[in-house]
Amino acid sequence: MKTAKDIALVSVYTALLIGGQFALSGISGVEVVTVLLLAFAYYFGIVRGLFVANAFSLLRCLIFGFFPNVIILYLAYYNLFVLVFGLLGRRFKKAANLKIFVVLTVTAVLMTVFFTALDDVISPVYYGFSAGAAKAYAIASLAAVIPQVICTFITVPLIAPVLLRVFCTVFPSKTSAICEKNARI
Repeated sequence: MKTAKDIALVSVYTALLIGGQFALSGISGVEVVTVLLLAFAYYFGIVRGLFVANAFSLLRCLIFGFFPNVIILYLAYYNLFVLVFGLLGRRFKKAANLKIFVVLTVTAVLMTVFFTALDDVISPVYYGFSAGAAKAYAIASLAAVIPQVICTFITVPLIAPVLLRVFCTVFPSKTSAICEKNARI
């Protein structure tokens, strides 16, 4: 990061992710971290996204507790998540149209399923579960992944376009197709 503006942006967005997760933590499977981090990584890129993902993964422990398996899961998953959506932002030149939002939504849903699958590997290995206990853990995780997938399927197409327009308005980018479109209007 080069400037105080970058540091402030990463800090405020990390706080937004933690606040969003905390606000919805009582409702199983309902979350906004996916759509918030997706839009951030898509628009602001991989480097800033990695700072947010790592700060979020570590600082959220102050509220939710320090559980090593969760820290490992979050650091592995959210760094990969940022890479995927940062590369998509680069590939699509931060454009926003129906086709792109379909790709973003499908990718976010797949990443949500991957999060649970990764947890179904990391937690049993970390805690030394037997094969039967690991299978039971994976089956029990279905109760959370189904509403998470539904939530992701709804929030990404509804909230991501709004966030991208806000980002373009507040932080205009010469390389963003969204900002170029807004400039012509």
